[in-house]
Amino acid sequence: MVNQLINKLGDFFFIVHNYFTTFAQIFWIMNFDVKEIVSATMVLFAVVDIIGSVPIIINLRKKAGRIQSEKTAIVAGSLLVVFLFLGKQLLNLFGVTVEAFAVAGAFILFFLALEMILGITLYKGTTPESASIVPLAFPMVAGAGALTTVLSLRAKFYVENIIVAIIINMVIVYIVLKSSERIEKFLGKQGITVLHNLFGVILLAIAVNLFTTNIRAMLFVH
Repeated sequence: MVNQLINKLGDFFFIVHNYFTTFAQIFWIMNFDVKEIVSATMVLFAVVDIIGSVPIIINLRKKAGRIQSEKTAIVAGSLLVVFLFLGKQLLNLFGVTVEAFAVAGAFILFFLALEMILGITLYKGTTPESASIVPLAFPMVAGAGALTTVLSLRAKFYVENIIVAIIINMVIVYIVLKSSERIEKFLGKQGITVLHNLFGVILLAIAVNLFTTNIRAMLFVH
C-alpha cells in the first residue's frame, strides 16, 4: 500500500518535473524575460490608467445600462496586438500619420470630458455594445497613447514579452470593469460626484495635451 503510494507520488513529481522542464525550454526559446514583461506591463498600465478611468466607466455604465467587460478587454487587447505588428503600415495604408491618429483620439477624449464636467450628452445612442467598444475599448483603453506606446516598446523589448504585458493589462481592465459597481458603492454618491468632476477636468487636460503635442509635431514635420 505504502509502496504504491510512493510510486504514484514518484510518477506525479516526474510528470510535474517534465512539465516545468518543457515550459522552461519554451520560455527560453521564445525569448520570454520576466524583467521585460514586468517593465512593459508597468509602462502600459501607467498609460492605460484604467484605475483613474473608474469615474468615466461608471458614467458610461449609467448611460448604457451595463458594460460588456469581456468585449472591451478583447477588442482593446486585439487592437494593441494588431498595432504592435502592423501599426505604422496600417496608418500609412490610409495615409494617416501617428500624430494625426493621436489628434483624432484627443477629440473623442475632449468631448467625453465635456460630458463629465458639464453634465451634457454629446455621444448619442449609447448601448452596452457600442459603449464597450467606443469610447471604452478605443480610445480609453487602446487609445493613441497606448497604441503608440506598444510601437515604442517594440524597439526595446521582444514581441513575446510585450504580448504578455498586453494580456496582463487586459486582465486588469476586465477586473476593474467587472468591479465598477462595487467601487461605486464603496465610494458613495458624493465620492463619485467629486471623482467624476475631478477626472473630467483631468481627462480634458489629457485631451488638450495630446492634441497640442501632436499638432505641434505635425506642423514641425510639415
